[in-house]
Amino acid sequence: MNNIVLIGVSHKTAPVEVREQLAFAEAGLTTALRSLVNHPAISEGLIISTCNRVEIVAATAEDAEQAIADINTFLHELHGIAPHSFSQHLYQHSELSAIRHVFRVTSSLDSMVIGEPQILGQVKDAYNQAQEAKTLGHTLNRLMSRAFNVARRIRTETGIGASAVSISYVAVELARKVFEELKGRTVLLLGAGEMAELAAKHLMTNGAGKLLIANRTFENAERLAAEMNGQAVRFEEMEKDLARADIVICSTGAPHYLIRPEHARRALEARRNEPVFLIDISVPRNIDPAISDLDNVFVFDIDDLEAVSAENRQQREREAARAEEIIEAEARRFAEVLSEGDLNEVIGTFRREMGMMAMAELERSRKRLGNLTEDQEEALRVMINAIVNKFTNPVIKELRESEDGHSAYLKAFREFYQHNDKNHK
Repeated sequence: MNNIVLIGVSHKTAPVEVREQLAFAEAGLTTALRSLVNHPAISEGLIISTCNRVEIVAATAEDAEQAIADINTFLHELHGIAPHSFSQHLYQHSELSAIRHVFRVTSSLDSMVIGEPQILGQVKDAYNQAQEAKTLGHTLNRLMSRAFNVARRIRTETGIGASAVSISYVAVELARKVFEELKGRTVLLLGAGEMAELAAKHLMTNGAGKLLIANRTFENAERLAAEMNGQAVRFEEMEKDLARADIVICSTGAPHYLIRPEHARRALEARRNEPVFLIDISVPRNIDPAISDLDNVFVFDIDDLEAVSAENRQQREREAARAEEIIEAEARRFAEVLSEGDLNEVIGTFRREMGMMAMAELERSRKRLGNLTEDQEEALRVMINAIVNKFTNPVIKELRESEDGHSAYLKAFREFYQHNDKNHK
């Protein structure tokens, strides 16, 4: 049976400069994968390369240390950098530890933002690329299939991904609470801060119907509108557009309030008191917090969004503890399944060896038995098989029930049969 080993770097262990050096370009990934499995100790290989991590998962019939040494050599040869320049940033796992790590990564427990959904797709892409490169075998196929099932189970049985934790997604979550659904809602983006743009994109992706973009430089508003499939409007006509907008996202460099209570009152009158949601991501603030005293106006500034985000992160961390329990149980179960594969192989060999020994003794005694009829021959074989079963069954039962995970027995049996194979040769 192959063992599983893993070596890698992530945002937790290495700065971006190191991750860049070890990253794999998609165009050369097939070549890299085939180069990996050409190393003597590596029988199967998978490479996960994202902006936050580079990991190599491998199956080996050799010692884990030898396989990890081969992976280090592979990284050195492929990237042309000395091992000592990145070795202090590497982490390595084998057997149960490697299985657990793969399950944690795939389930987004090792991500920068716990519970983010992107990593599952990235791992699936890595798996598909390894399949196309034909560098996967029975062991890693089973491992990744189980990893994907574990990730789905965690999504279903825990709330690890239920609450938004990024500022831009918090804006979407709050907007849904104000309006129940975003379909057909108009979004007005004032300014062009990165976080505000991202919030606007998420709102549009989640069903908002129209995007208006206002910037002090109209050409910038037009450029951004072209990129985001929105409509550029004049910044100086902002009050007119306030009446059209259900959701306003403000992120400018203005040192004072741009939207004041009187602006909000006139907008509400024009909207016939339809609710409006104002999001102020500017520092200093551009929306007067006194507006929140008006009915049907909901105002959130950057601190409010951060507070919701922090609360949601705490909720995810509580759910992550439940997810860790699931992963630990699943990893141990999978390790046992792999061990059972090894055990079944040993049991099969043990039965065959005992049967062959019994039949060899029968052949040596045949002259003394004289001529036997076909029925007698068959009865003799049945009797020998029954004797072999009576001898082997208690040993097999002990192998399956041993508390130490069969390791001592497997080692003894493996060494015995390897010794016998050499003698037979």
